[in-house]
Amino acid sequence: MSTILIAEDDTAVREFVRRALEHGGHTVRTAHDGIDALAALREAEYDLLITDIVMPGMDGIALALKVAKEWPGMAILMMTGFAAERQRAHNLDSLIHKVVAKPFSLREICDAAEAALLAKARGIASEATTTRAVHAPSV
Repeated sequence: MSTILIAEDDTAVREFVRRALEHGGHTVRTAHDGIDALAALREAEYDLLITDIVMPGMDGIALALKVAKEWPGMAILMMTGFAAERQRAHNLDSLIHKVVAKPFSLREICDAAEAALLAKARGIASEATTTRAVHAPSV
């Protein structure tokens, strides 16, 4: 399967997503903010970065811009619970695969990750979409 890095400052969300993706067979590493994520990116190769937008230190937007520049082949998926932040991320359509709105279901985040990985494998840069959550078990 794939190797995924999750950058999320909320421990409960970070662990929820990690466990879900590991259950799907992926190798997952986590980071508590953008600065920690950059350190992890320099230590290993990843197929997908899943990042929250609002984080201390380095936010997800700055992280996505840095990743797109330094690791242009990496798929990027973003998460946020703030409408204004979704709009900021929408301006990055050519760099990111999708923005998943919090709260999200287990199925939604797993499906979004699989779609981002499939698009990467096919060489498709972005779906250029923002998704609203389906209300099932949520974060």
